[in-house]
Amino acid sequence: MKVGFIGAFQILVAHILNVVGKIKSNDLTFILLNLIGVSMACFASILREVIPFIILEGVWTIVSLISLI
Repeated sequence: MKVGFIGAFQILVAHILNVVGKIKSNDLTFILLNLIGVSMACFASILREVIPFIILEGVWTIVSLISLI
């Protein structure tokens, strides 16, 4: 499922950029990359009915949304 791979890639890019010091974890870019990436990964997990990942990515999506406030 391409949407899941794209989402996972976005999450990895966000965290790699954070680790190498290009963006901070409270930067809008980091938050949006995480939010969009994890939402896509969650959608892919829903389509495949993978409950543990739906829970993980669903909570991660909610936390990312809260961090925008």
